[in-house]
Amino acid sequence: MGMNGSKSRGQVQVLMLGLDQSGKSTLLYKLKYNKSVVTVPTVGFNVETLETDRRSPGLTIWDVGGQRKMRPHWKHHYADTAGLMFVVDSADQGRLDEARKELHQMLKFESLRGVPLVILSNKQDLHGALSSEAVCQRLDLRQACEGDRPWFIQPCSGITGMGLEEGFRRMVYLIKTPLRPTQEDIQVKMKLKGFRITALLCG
Repeated sequence: MGMNGSKSRGQVQVLMLGLDQSGKSTLLYKLKYNKSVVTVPTVGFNVETLETDRRSPGLTIWDVGGQRKMRPHWKHHYADTAGLMFVVDSADQGRLDEARKELHQMLKFESLRGVPLVILSNKQDLHGALSSEAVCQRLDLRQACEGDRPWFIQPCSGITGMGLEEGFRRMVYLIKTPLRPTQEDIQVKMKLKGFRITALLCG
């Protein structure tokens, strides 16, 4: 993804959101250019395109600033969004409740009904980073994504590049695949303090 020369069939818009300092721009540039870039807080938005394989649409990624003053403007980007990527700093436990609140509020918008969601659990290279299971619980993804929304959580690092391509490939898969999965789909059930959270995966 982003590294081959094949021409994809059309482009779809993917919105990448998250709190300020979650590492959105860093991981995007790492994926596209394979470079660790020191970024400043995004004021406004960045737009990058990523090519996929010939059978899949290319992705136009809208990386929108996550500062508190920018968040009321997120809703202006929801229309025509085919996929939603929400980036969290898995090593900053003090802000996960804030991230959960913003995510749940965003997913209530009618224009995002049923839109696939990939959580990028960023900064896994840092000491103290929470596991995917713990991030799932802190974000209360079971409640946020109940109903007709396919979702997945991907541990990653914008510094090392770990998990980035897998996360974006998962987004392409969820965009292309109906919510009612085929027999090849895998359901991963994570037991978290007495209840189960189900995420859709593919082989």
